[in-house]
Amino acid sequence: MQEIYRVKTSPVALSDNMIIGEKYRITVLTEALVRLEYSEDGVFEDRATQTVLFRDFPKTGYHVVRNADGIEVHTSMLHLIYNEKEFSSHGLSIQIKGNLSAYHSIWHYGEKVHDLQGTARTLDDVNGEVELGHGVVSRFGYSILDDSKSQILLDDGWIEPRKKGVSDLYFFGYGHDYKQALNDFYRLCGKTPMLPRYALGNWWSRYYKYSEESYMELMDKFDEKNIPFTVAVIDMDWHQVDVDPKYGSGWTGYTWNKKLFPDPKRFLGKLHDRGMHTTLNVHPADGVQGCEEMYVDMAKEMGVDYENEDPVVCDPASPKFMDAYFKYLHHPREAEGVDFWWIDWQQGSNCKVEGLDPLWIFNHFHYLDNKRDGKRPMTFSRYAGPGSHRYPIGFSGDTHITWESLDFQPYFTTTATNIGYGWWSHDIGGHMLGYKDDELTARWTQYGIFSPIMRLHSSCSEFNGKEPWRFKKETEEAMEAALRQRHCMIPYLYTMNYRSYAENMPLIEPMYYEYPENAEAYEVKNQYFFGSQLMVAPVTTPRIKGLNVAKTKVWFPEGIWYDIYTGMRYDGGRMLEVYRDLSSIPVFAKAGGILVCADADELDARSVIKNPDVLCVRVFPEADGEFELYEDDNESCGYVDGRCVTTVMKYSADKDMFVISPADGDTSLIPDNRTYKLVFERRTEAAAGKVKVSVDGKEVWAKNEYDKENRKLIVTVTASTASKISVAISKDTVALDNQIEKRCFDFLNQAEIGFVLKDEIYGLITSGKKTTVILSEFKAKELDTELYGVLTEILTA
Repeated sequence: MQEIYRVKTSPVALSDNMIIGEKYRITVLTEALVRLEYSEDGVFEDRATQTVLFRDFPKTGYHVVRNADGIEVHTSMLHLIYNEKEFSSHGLSIQIKGNLSAYHSIWHYGEKVHDLQGTARTLDDVNGEVELGHGVVSRFGYSILDDSKSQILLDDGWIEPRKKGVSDLYFFGYGHDYKQALNDFYRLCGKTPMLPRYALGNWWSRYYKYSEESYMELMDKFDEKNIPFTVAVIDMDWHQVDVDPKYGSGWTGYTWNKKLFPDPKRFLGKLHDRGMHTTLNVHPADGVQGCEEMYVDMAKEMGVDYENEDPVVCDPASPKFMDAYFKYLHHPREAEGVDFWWIDWQQGSNCKVEGLDPLWIFNHFHYLDNKRDGKRPMTFSRYAGPGSHRYPIGFSGDTHITWESLDFQPYFTTTATNIGYGWWSHDIGGHMLGYKDDELTARWTQYGIFSPIMRLHSSCSEFNGKEPWRFKKETEEAMEAALRQRHCMIPYLYTMNYRSYAENMPLIEPMYYEYPENAEAYEVKNQYFFGSQLMVAPVTTPRIKGLNVAKTKVWFPEGIWYDIYTGMRYDGGRMLEVYRDLSSIPVFAKAGGILVCADADELDARSVIKNPDVLCVRVFPEADGEFELYEDDNESCGYVDGRCVTTVMKYSADKDMFVISPADGDTSLIPDNRTYKLVFERRTEAAAGKVKVSVDGKEVWAKNEYDKENRKLIVTVTASTASKISVAISKDTVALDNQIEKRCFDFLNQAEIGFVLKDEIYGLITSGKKTTVILSEFKAKELDTELYGVLTEILTA
């Protein structure tokens, strides 16, 4: 295999961390992570596997007690008891120390593990839920990673089957320290690499027979409507599909359909000129047929009788085939302008080598091959088991267009973090079957911009497009606003992209990672942290008839929280049902939150794929906050060597001061000067007269505007990125009230309920009575449960 296919590994553990018997080896990698091996011939595996690359953990503290029954191994977190015989439920157990659970803190070999789940291979043809695999975290404090059947990675870059009949398990016993468990999983299996910046924008994807002309017309229309995209996903009709039946179905193909795309290089060049990158769909399963333009070269390479047009069989278990596969089928297309590949493998997990999953082979080698020219690689394919996080991005498959499918996706995406898989891309809006539902499409799009990858997709049905103008006006507006916001968030998303690599924390973080001892954190399955600054609870159910709002249960941890759309302020430490119209979903910034975004006037692909000249920074009051903006060249692997620049931003609630520090690092990567639009949330009108701006300690004039409708103070300042910028206001200008009367009026005004009832409700709200009294009178009136819920949220937030 070529050098590019060799993976950096360090698979040999320290001998000091090993306890070795005649047929077993126990390796204490950390005080909570133990490798358990059993082999009848006493030969153990020190090479890397598909899943595990690094066992070179530092020396670990433990001690061994030997007795007549076997051995006991103690660390600060674990107590292992083993009879030194073949692994069995009565002969091998590990207890988590610390009284984590009265009944479930002891694992016996072979027992079913009840963890917080991981992810699944695909959501293909799923309507609602699907069974999930294991993760490495559990409320019971332990989980198991079974590596017994993984293929071995060889030094030359290829693989070989694992010896049969061995046990090779990794016991994760981190209690409720889920972050450390995940961190050590990455330490063991390899980091999640960074994505190129363009991947974080909007993707346009549809299974549809486009031509160069029709596709560019569509892109022009998106431009006219200021709907931005960074990735063009061209499904299988890019290649010939209507082939002679003697060549098969046409499902697999590598030759451009020149009737649709007469000049592929020109077509891809037009997309690049717009700042867009392109991926092509490929179904490799049927190999290479005689109708393909590269067939003869491929057949000669593989020793196939090309004169009789014998097919070149797809054989991912053959290094010779894989070399030719890239050389003849993919590299020429990349020379024309294809940026990465959508590997649409749906043919199961078997091939000529027992235990070798073809999907893993394609994911592994496509990712490595994509970086051969030094660019930051990416591939797009289904999940092939633990370790797949090293090959982003994940394609979750062809889901049904139903509310049930939408309702499952946030949970599915969140639990994937438990196995380190942080970059799922879903068919936003659903792919097939189901039904047209404008509200469902709007909500799915709103969820999509707060999922790892925002990729609209649909089937080839003429009635199943996801262009916003196909829908009712309110849905069209909601979709367009969401798509624009996704591009606004790219500076924030890119920083979280780096955090995923550097700090081993995916973009989507389960609530229980931050609050493992709060039962509520486990109850809100669809709620999660979206990076370091936001908490999201997507709407996954229809609106309530007559009230025109949808209900979502939200758990607010202790503290103060602000809805980034409505401006509502919430006291934490409680569960609350919140209600939203079609214009937004519940997304919250904690007090002190700092949200760094692109300017709304610079959202096209050409603008967002580079480091911006203008940044919009939203600052939420009432607590201290800090954010470190990360930037690099957006496309190379220089980040691995630390070639980057960071800008620290801090807010002091007591001083009511916001400070942007000078950029630190390789400042050639960012503009010399930058304009900051600083948006101070929840401010009274008096704030406009109390602003003081200084650059490098000298007070300067800066434009400031007050948005009365949304109670925001906007301060605009331009300065060198090497300068320190300080903005002081006055904390007595923070607007603490929720404008209850106005919010209740706006809700009642649009609600389709009786006028007399509206008057009675509004009369009570404006009566000056205490909130508890008003709510008790609502109860006495026996208001509809959901109507009472909406009013309760506004009155008690």
